[in-house]
Amino acid sequence: MPSTSKPIADSPLAAIPGTPLVDAGPVSRAFREAGFGTLREAFGHVWRLPYGRNANPADPLAPLEEGRATCSTKHALLARLAAEQEFDVELRTGVYLMREANTPGVGAVLGQHELDAIPEAHCYLVKDAKRLDFTRYEAVGEEPIDGFLHEEAIGPEQVGEYKRGVHQAFLARWAAQPAARGLSAEALWEIREACIAALAE
Repeated sequence: MPSTSKPIADSPLAAIPGTPLVDAGPVSRAFREAGFGTLREAFGHVWRLPYGRNANPADPLAPLEEGRATCSTKHALLARLAAEQEFDVELRTGVYLMREANTPGVGAVLGQHELDAIPEAHCYLVKDAKRLDFTRYEAVGEEPIDGFLHEEAIGPEQVGEYKRGVHQAFLARWAAQPAARGLSAEALWEIREACIAALAE
């Protein structure tokens, strides 16, 4: 399988071993049938998938079948694969202030509403206290995604409605802050949705 063109030492793949994939469950089997022989190859493939929402996000294998994924569906899939392969990682969701500098592609949408940033719920993995983000391979911001205002461990089945609930509750509180410019939580959510759509373009 093709390997990532980025130096492994400078990427999140450095934390993923090149151990052979064993047939340990449906997710492992799907990767093996797709031709991926090692855990690192599987992680690298998911990392390189284009950013985009899945038509059937409830399907754990949607990223493989549809050839695209978001931070949620990518990391839920990788967490399931890691569990089957007995590779110890933690799936987390966290809320950070999304701006053009750390999430390239959202600046124009935010600018239309005179916002400098907007809270965004993000998914990623943690290994040995280090965040591993396999969301976007090509688009790397001037600033890293960090400075999380909220973080918690979740299960792969919680990347949908549960994560959305955490995010919307945070937006409802943030709407009272001066940075929200008087926008309601509902309006902020619509702006956030426009930002996500812009990332997939």
